[in-house]
Amino acid sequence: MSEYSSLLSDLSENITNEDVEQLKSACKEDIPEEQSNSIISSKEWFSYLEKNDKLAQDDLSYIEHIFEISRRPDLLTRVIEYRTTVLKISEDDEIDTKLTRIPSAKKYKDIIRQPSEDEIIKLAPPPKKA
Repeated sequence: MSEYSSLLSDLSENITNEDVEQLKSACKEDIPEEQSNSIISSKEWFSYLEKNDKLAQDDLSYIEHIFEISRRPDLLTRVIEYRTTVLKISEDDEIDTKLTRIPSAKKYKDIIRQPSEDEIIKLAPPPKKA
């Protein structure tokens, strides 16, 4: 299985049927209603986007945008991780490409990631009672 297929599979596992309705609603301008009604799973949604040139192995900007406006930072973060590790597109490269969602996605990634040992605030023990 390619890394791209693995990404879509991973995303699909985290998208419920209710989520699919929300995602379809977020891209209603790009999916005609009669076709939207036949999309009932995340795999069908991804397949439709690929067939209509909205999603490709090296172009994830559309789903990044949809995940962002659908308030799914968990999915957005996974797409960004794929882009930076597999496609090797860093935040600095981002500025000059058609994939322009990183600034807003970065804030989500920072929220979701676990703090390092240095970032954890350690509290002093409570004072002992006299």
